[in-house]
Amino acid sequence: MKMQAHSSVVNETGLLVAELDRQALAERLQAAKTAFATRRVDLREVRELIREGAPRTGDLILATINEIGHHSRLELTSGRRAQLYPGDEVIVAYGARYAPDQFEAVVPNDLSACDLAAAGGIAARVVARHAHAKKATTLTPVGMLAGEDGAPLNLSRYALPAPAIVGPARNVICVVGTAMNAGKTTLAASLIHGLSKGGVRVGACKVTGTGAGCDMWAVKDAGAVVALDFTDMGYATTAGLPPATVDKIAHSLVTQVEAQDVDMVVVEIADGLLQRETATLLSPPSTFSARLDSVMLAAADAMGAVAGAEWLRKRNLPLSVISGVVTSSPLAMREAEAATGLSLAPTKMFTDPDHAARLCLARARTTASAAA
Repeated sequence: MKMQAHSSVVNETGLLVAELDRQALAERLQAAKTAFATRRVDLREVRELIREGAPRTGDLILATINEIGHHSRLELTSGRRAQLYPGDEVIVAYGARYAPDQFEAVVPNDLSACDLAAAGGIAARVVARHAHAKKATTLTPVGMLAGEDGAPLNLSRYALPAPAIVGPARNVICVVGTAMNAGKTTLAASLIHGLSKGGVRVGACKVTGTGAGCDMWAVKDAGAVVALDFTDMGYATTAGLPPATVDKIAHSLVTQVEAQDVDMVVVEIADGLLQRETATLLSPPSTFSARLDSVMLAAADAMGAVAGAEWLRKRNLPLSVISGVVTSSPLAMREAEAATGLSLAPTKMFTDPDHAARLCLARARTTASAAA
């Protein structure tokens, strides 16, 4: 039987905390389902549960599942999706959500009931949802996890250390999309698989989005020798972060991957080109786009392909190929090719080593030569 906190006391910092001894707290945390977004957290550092205050993005909480809604499973630190039941206790992190096909959600300003905004373990207050999405699974926070000093533990505490920049920059290919579910991750994984089969050591990173392991497992399964995302830099999500912070996360992740003795880095930027963080990262004054040797666009349909190509060209980004869901339809491909003047490549073609190398490495070499 799970232990419940029935009373509270004030700790040394003046905050209201659950009245539990450390052994009881450790056992309770051990029994909880721990979400993917919190995978770098050392739960041995938890000393108490704070029961008041305004949470920040990245703050960690123990919460109880109330009513099951859209997300009926929680992705655990292992990657397994665990079935949720009312009354289950989970360890998740606060964060905003920007998902046009699911939820728009914000970090609440108190520890009242909130929502499970993403299966990777994001606690937030849902303010809007897609018509096809169910109501969110609801949570009741038991308390924020606090350390020895009595302050809330935050994911930023567990970020990877800043890496040293070693040697010349690797070829960096960026996969972007016209919208959520346009085929970005499938395209990135297919490319990585093709390059890896051809003997290329490929590293991967996802620099924006919502904490979830499925994209990381996809690129690892495809052959990436290292795969990181923004949760490794201490952020549960990137939605709503200041532009300078998003830029820093992206630069840091690419540098982290480059330091792993790879030949090429494949970067995925989440959601669509009009999403705030995506647009910020690929537009001045951000310096991140200057690091890209090639940009691959995943489009959901022909009109999206045309608009996406125009958006990228206006920013002088090195668009090399259009692929994604649009290539499921030969007719849609012909429409997009006629309007953009570019040849579209079906996603499955990138699993072929020769094809992957021709489309990507050749572009990278051309860009490098022009820069020299």
